[in-house]
Amino acid sequence: MTVQRDVRRQGLDDLVAHPLLETIWRRRTHRVSRGASVPAGPMSYRSPHPPMPLDELEEAVLIALTGCSGLTMPDRPLEDPRDGSPIMAKPNLNMVGRTAASPDNAQGTHFFMINDSGTYFLRKLPPAPELRFEPDTLIARARLAKVKVLDHRLDVPAGKRDFPAYLDANRFLSNIPGTTIFLPVVDLSHQYINALMFLLTQPEGARPALVDDRNFYRSAGVRKWVKSGFLNADIKVPLGALGPMRTQIEADLLVQNMMLVADGMGLGAWIHGTIHPQIMLGDPKFAPEYGRMLGFDFVVPKFRLADAVRWQVPLPKYAAARSHPIGLRSGGEHLIKAACPPNFTSMEHAVASVVRAKFGPDGIYSDRATFASIYKGDYGQRYLAEASDYDQRVIDCTLDVCTYLHATHGRFPAHTDAVHVPGIWLQTHHIEPEYYAEFFTHGTTEAHRRHQARWH
Repeated sequence: MTVQRDVRRQGLDDLVAHPLLETIWRRRTHRVSRGASVPAGPMSYRSPHPPMPLDELEEAVLIALTGCSGLTMPDRPLEDPRDGSPIMAKPNLNMVGRTAASPDNAQGTHFFMINDSGTYFLRKLPPAPELRFEPDTLIARARLAKVKVLDHRLDVPAGKRDFPAYLDANRFLSNIPGTTIFLPVVDLSHQYINALMFLLTQPEGARPALVDDRNFYRSAGVRKWVKSGFLNADIKVPLGALGPMRTQIEADLLVQNMMLVADGMGLGAWIHGTIHPQIMLGDPKFAPEYGRMLGFDFVVPKFRLADAVRWQVPLPKYAAARSHPIGLRSGGEHLIKAACPPNFTSMEHAVASVVRAKFGPDGIYSDRATFASIYKGDYGQRYLAEASDYDQRVIDCTLDVCTYLHATHGRFPAHTDAVHVPGIWLQTHHIEPEYYAEFFTHGTTEAHRRHQARWH
């Protein structure tokens, strides 16, 4: 084994052995990266060093945290203990597990990685057969995950780092040479459909009548379902109150995990505001000034007179105020594809695609081998046979809601974006140890002080 491989192994061994509680307790944001300068009056500092980018292994460890880590455990009840009636026990959109929790295991969060060599989309790879924190394994999987979408660091043109692109002091230390950024974006659309279906599996009398708070609280396409008694008219839930269906929380949890691991490695780890999300994705409102940036596909709903009241869009020329991202293509491939038109010819086809991905011939709940590996003995097959699927009325009612939204508002979802940007990213970098030694009493941890010797 070479000296370099020995050092890499030392860094990983240190990371695996590092106490989690100590990392959490000592965690602090270290914003100043190697090679950076800080204009701060009497505490100004100018680095004598060039920027020091993360090496491939350091990035590979963090890339691994964005991906799948095994299989989930369906450990929920299958029947109502009050009367033994079957309850919906197949809510998941995925059965592979991830390094952070996700509502209904939706896993709608995708990551981009930004460094000096370019901007990369990170594919979610199938889980590795076994847990191996080996340098060569981590690097090989990271290379498979990376899809270069830009041959440069994602950033606004020179001279445009002020608001609305960057916030205040962030623009001086954020996304500068030598740093590696992890940017989460969340496809809400598939889980929006799935969560509507799960909501409508509530017991008789507890299924809510959905109303549209952007259309005078009128029925959101469910009038016939209220009339038939399938939905309870006395339980009214505004679609706006459902927001992004909590799907966005998985991105926050993943970023926090990554920050803790980066800190445990002895790197700087800084969660902060991104470039303005609409600028960054390439919204047509901002593209003339800032360029296409990541180049997401956007939908601009056709202006309707009622939009003046529903959405405060006074004239057709302002219709782009309601534009929203629906996906990303690169090299002719959909890297992110929201479940809505024009990605699908209609909302009927979009809803059908979500149902098919769960219960179709190739759906996750038709994969007997996966469930055989999750459970002991024949419990996996018994689960598949005994856990309830969706009642057809649930699917049909969900379709009516989704069709209503697209027909009424010209986009799906209407009350949130199909692709949501949390507005934060994680910057990782080698810290400037001399800066922290000069100005702070406890500026670094042992992991920071040992990083160079253990990893390089």
